[in-house]
Amino acid sequence: MASTPPAWGVQYTLSLPSEDAARAAAAELSGMGHRLTAVRAQDHFRIVPSNFWYGRPSMDPELEGWWQVFSLAIYSGYERMALEPFFRSERIRVASAARAHSGFQQGYSEGHAATLEGVFTRDGLVHERAGADVALPSPLPKDPARPPAGPLWKSSEVGEPAAVVQAVVAVAECMYGSAEDVPDAVGWLLDEEFAFGEPYGSTGEFLGDLADAVAHQGTCTDSTVEAVPFMVELACDDDVPESTRIVLLGDLLRLAVTGPASAVSLADRTAALGGTWQEGAADYLTRHAIGQALPRLLARWDDEGDAARFVLAALAAACGIRDVPAPARLIELPAPEGRRADVLALVAALLAGNRTALSDAVSRVSSWLPQAAERAASPHVAPRDLALAVLPDLIMEDVSAAVDW
Repeated sequence: MASTPPAWGVQYTLSLPSEDAARAAAAELSGMGHRLTAVRAQDHFRIVPSNFWYGRPSMDPELEGWWQVFSLAIYSGYERMALEPFFRSERIRVASAARAHSGFQQGYSEGHAATLEGVFTRDGLVHERAGADVALPSPLPKDPARPPAGPLWKSSEVGEPAAVVQAVVAVAECMYGSAEDVPDAVGWLLDEEFAFGEPYGSTGEFLGDLADAVAHQGTCTDSTVEAVPFMVELACDDDVPESTRIVLLGDLLRLAVTGPASAVSLADRTAALGGTWQEGAADYLTRHAIGQALPRLLARWDDEGDAARFVLAALAAACGIRDVPAPARLIELPAPEGRRADVLALVAALLAGNRTALSDAVSRVSSWLPQAAERAASPHVAPRDLALAVLPDLIMEDVSAAVDW
């Protein structure tokens, strides 16, 4: 007889503009079946002499004077993965409660219920429902069925790790040689320690290190901007295997949408604070640098395979470049009705700047992509930002079959 899975816990954190708003939101979460709910002033522990944070500067000064709600919900009877579609609806519900009280959901954490309940900080506890579990629907909701994928792209090898490393280093040496102003994201490739270090076990491992050097954990900086010409040169170098160049184009695509992706993740916060989203300078400059190099990348359209063209079209859309041949030539790509057709409709709408078509394309994608549907649940998320935020994952999931690791 199968044992019952351990209960799972999720702790939600909300930020509200006043104590009254925080208490009202806390009461609503408790009414949803949450076991423990606490209300504390933002940076509460900065005024507790015994706490590590006592007297230290605020980690989020923009929220000075705001209040926070910490609420622990317990879910029992199912394995964690089976609960994901329901958890997604719960996150939407909690975020909606925060917006209803002029605040926003700041985040959440998960773990075994016993662990989270044991470490829950009870300072400011306003509601306790001992032993309470959130009522689960029966049957549990499931993610929507996904449309069929497009036909397989032509597959090509990414190349042996040593050969790919050699080709990348050769481009770095050609571009920078012994120059003293080598971008930080490239300098490690020219270092003696790298040249005589342990060889890579896979090409994917090396490309992951390269991507992280250019934008650590996906965050654009001044170093990222400086490294864009190098990444573009790699994507255009015929000595770099085709599949590796597809991965590099995907990296450029992710870099180009860091600003819109941040706008989506912070949309509720921006609205609650009464502000207007301001894209970070490094995000803007990175996208601008990629956009400037885009004509050179697109000039290779006729020489590239369909998978690379697919990524190139998305990259043009991400950079907001409309005067390119890609829109008219999207019909060249194999895309019968299904996921790829929906993604191409998204790309085409972005390239054309057609708001109606974009709204329709976002709705179609959201109908089968739960992550997009969850983000679209906020009235503060702009369709264009959402389209760009989900585009890299959609594109690279599709072309992954063309990259023979």
